[in-house]
Amino acid sequence: MAERPDRYRNAIVPHIYVNGASDAIAFYIKAFGAVELFRIAHPNGRILHAEISISGSLVMIGDPDNGQVYGDPRTLGRTSASLHIFVDDNQDLLQQAVAAGATQIQRPTDMFYGANSASLRDPFGHVWVLLSWKEDIDPAEIERRGRNALMSSS
Repeated sequence: MAERPDRYRNAIVPHIYVNGASDAIAFYIKAFGAVELFRIAHPNGRILHAEISISGSLVMIGDPDNGQVYGDPRTLGRTSASLHIFVDDNQDLLQQAVAAGATQIQRPTDMFYGANSASLRDPFGHVWVLLSWKEDIDPAEIERRGRNALMSSS
């Protein structure tokens, strides 16, 4: 039995769609230090499928399929998922991404689950959460802290 390529070592790989996937790849290279692995493009430049690596994780990207299944978050008016990047210093990556054209949603904030979290929306409508891990906490403690956080915000 053949083994999946190492770049697919994780069981779930995000596949995002944007009108102008080629421009999005250029943005992700500038904003997040992405590395383009390959692309398959139509003669008109629209990307059927491309793969980039961000912090060692694979992200698939392409132009939408003309409304058949996949759409661009800007056209849809929102997104139903976010992409998380674990980094040593989320403040530096946030500043780099904002300088490249992203919009900050949340400044770096210590969270009850043990990470410092910041978030942004890229120019293509996708939401990215930048996490710097600060504290290892067992799941029961995360639940307790989460309930406390919900009660204090009510």
